[in-house]
Amino acid sequence: MNKTNSFKRLVTAGLILAATACGTITAHAADKVKVGVFSASSALPYYVGLKRGYFDEVDIEVETVVIGTHPLIVQALVTGDIDVASNVVTLEGANIVARRPGTLKFIALNGQNAEYIMEQFVVAPNSTAKTVADLKGAKLFSAPGPANLGAAKAVLAAAGLKEGTDFTIQEQGMGNHMGAMKGGTFDGGFTLEALASSMIDQGIAKRLEAGVISKYLLKDEAAEAYAAGAAVSGKMLEERPDVAARFAKAWEKATADANNDPTARAYMAEDMRVNPKLVDTVPLAHFVMSKDLSEKQIEDFQKFIQIGVDLGVVAKPVKAEDLLEKE
Repeated sequence: MNKTNSFKRLVTAGLILAATACGTITAHAADKVKVGVFSASSALPYYVGLKRGYFDEVDIEVETVVIGTHPLIVQALVTGDIDVASNVVTLEGANIVARRPGTLKFIALNGQNAEYIMEQFVVAPNSTAKTVADLKGAKLFSAPGPANLGAAKAVLAAAGLKEGTDFTIQEQGMGNHMGAMKGGTFDGGFTLEALASSMIDQGIAKRLEAGVISKYLLKDEAAEAYAAGAAVSGKMLEERPDVAARFAKAWEKATADANNDPTARAYMAEDMRVNPKLVDTVPLAHFVMSKDLSEKQIEDFQKFIQIGVDLGVVAKPVKAEDLLEKE
């Protein structure tokens, strides 16, 4: 063996060992982030980021924690069982912040109205109802959680109907909505996408009105109701701000795809059990990063929060700006 080459190899090996000992060359695991996911089409950005490697790009390893109701998602953020919620009801978030300031902040909001459909009332296929006002005498169900139930009741009241006299409404888990309509147990209900599209496709329900929060509560059909969004725990923002910032960076990339890339819809079939033939037509919310919200959009969000206060869903007034993480 050439003595010169042998000597060079020994020197190189020695330098590598020395560098490793001094910490110059380091190997580290990706930062782990537990993400609470509510199964609705508004969770699409999470699966886009997961499947397209956007979290990997920012050195984050995510763990999916599927949670069936928004109150439980908020509870998990409080207890530290999750670090981020992919899609949590904003009024539930506002309420916990009103009670325990700093619990969470939204890095993105999901705008919804008659164009960007999420919440809606559905009825039986043979129903003669044309608008929410025609639900007089109906037995209805609502998506789970105080905020969803409160919003449904408020919409019905704004349409001129009185609970107990003109209608009854009962909170039901999302997994029960299909059976509620199929079995005829209820005349209709307040439900979410992509479940609504599945019921319509199967012929067991038809869409009565969508964008009802904007129309009946915000009094502006063009306004986007920010009824849900992606939230990061206050603990994560305080203890791991760099990780929170990197997560938001990945989320921004994922929301851009969810908004603009039709091929991203395929993940609804893969991860949200949406019939593959529906993924091209299932309505989606408009995903907006908190840092990109206009003054008008923040004003609309503030109006929605105040509606939550008026309904008793939010304990006391909260400033919209205090709920937004824009860094």
